[in-house]
Amino acid sequence: MSFSNLGLSEKVLAAVAATGYTTPTPIQEQAIPHVLARKDVLGIAQTGTGKTAAFVLPMLTILEKGRARARMPRTLILEPTRELAAQVKENFDRYGAGQKLNVALLIGGVSFGDQDAKLTRGVDVLIATPGRLLDHTERGGLLLTGVELLVIDEADRMLDMGFIPDIERVCKLVPFTRQTLFFTATMPPEIRRITEAFLHNPQKVEVSKPATTAVTVTQVQVPAGREAHEKRELLRRLLREAKDLKNAIIFCNRKREVAIVHKSLQKHGFSVGALHGDMDQSARTAALEQFRKGELPLLVASDVAARGLDIPEVSHVFNFDVPHHADDYVHRIGRTGRAGRTGTAISIVTPLDQKSMVAIEKLIGQSIPRAEGDYDVHSEAGDATERPREARGRERSRGGRGKPQRGRDRERSHEPREARGEPRHSSETRHSSETRQPSEARQPSEARHRSDDKRRAEPRHDARQQANNSHVPSIGRPEPRRQREADTEPGDHSHLPAFLLRPVRSSPAGA
Repeated sequence: MSFSNLGLSEKVLAAVAATGYTTPTPIQEQAIPHVLARKDVLGIAQTGTGKTAAFVLPMLTILEKGRARARMPRTLILEPTRELAAQVKENFDRYGAGQKLNVALLIGGVSFGDQDAKLTRGVDVLIATPGRLLDHTERGGLLLTGVELLVIDEADRMLDMGFIPDIERVCKLVPFTRQTLFFTATMPPEIRRITEAFLHNPQKVEVSKPATTAVTVTQVQVPAGREAHEKRELLRRLLREAKDLKNAIIFCNRKREVAIVHKSLQKHGFSVGALHGDMDQSARTAALEQFRKGELPLLVASDVAARGLDIPEVSHVFNFDVPHHADDYVHRIGRTGRAGRTGTAISIVTPLDQKSMVAIEKLIGQSIPRAEGDYDVHSEAGDATERPREARGRERSRGGRGKPQRGRDRERSHEPREARGEPRHSSETRHSSETRQPSEARQPSEARHRSDDKRRAEPRHDARQQANNSHVPSIGRPEPRRQREADTEPGDHSHLPAFLLRPVRSSPAGA
């Protein structure tokens, strides 16, 4: 089967040939004829299967006839994120190079004025995120009554992001007679309800079982401690020891965690970018473009980057945080092992993540093997330079490091004075304490502090830790304390591969 057998126009076939593609993917082969026959399509396919071209190519053929009118787009494509919307526009620019089509992008982070100007000129293809689209309709600058074809892409991601009410509003604004193409990777009950309400006798195209992972991706889970600084140390170690690492996406569950991990990796000399929803659009676009071009080999991201982004040659995916929803795991590791290439997905798993891992393994229908070797980083993580300030505060409150004497004094202060061997207040006791010499009053406190200092200076032996580590296989000889560059010498990066290093700009003279 070749593209010439699918019914595409000569202009579209020429554009496809110019890109070097000769054989359609399974979803393209099955979906394109139905789209050209003007039937509704329900496409169920995991990311990386060529889903975008499955609706872009037939849309280009359909749009060769007709003309756009001011503020009334002919076709509408809904995407959950700005990045996915921009990526779909790139597909139209690539495959529609020989056609005079007006393609507009309605996303946040761009001024309304510029977008209004494009809508006024007339739009053949409108690609939008739901929120910004509804903003334009409410302002009266956009009419959806001329939409002939509606595409709802990454529908399950729309569900996760809370866009389903917006999708329902949009579906009521477009004509009842429009053609609808609906694409999703999974079919939860809410998505099934939407398809039954807004699709008319759809042709179902399913090229893989929902929520399956690519066989080309090697999956592994690595155990870690509960503390965040232990996970960051383990991540750095995994990055240094990863085989055949060309580039990698590091996923975190929260935007705040993305910023922390990004800053930590930069501090330790890694060349890394960040991508999350609170960044302005220009910064998000720049980070993504640098990663695509290979200028940044590492990208720390929230799940905004997990769905549909076309970055074909990602060699590794690291789950710094195990996702709360099992579906997100499938989409995250779908960033690697694309188009038949091999990839590696490594998840850092704490004791609190076990329930999520069980759900993930149940969803994908296979167990994820645990890493072989000694990945215990407790000895290195003991360095206070990598321990968060709040963690050190918790230790002090538990009577650990810091100033344990204060903690004990505070606990004793709640006891009755008689229990502590102190007399009740009276004029006599107050007078005696006031007339006591300062050196005498200071003596007990100094003696206690000298005793505590001596105890802190003595080495601490944890029998339980020694017992637990005695059976763990070692993956190599531990580094000497003075060579643990991660925590003690953040300025020395000679241990890192050259391509992972962050470029260092020379300071001007006299700076």
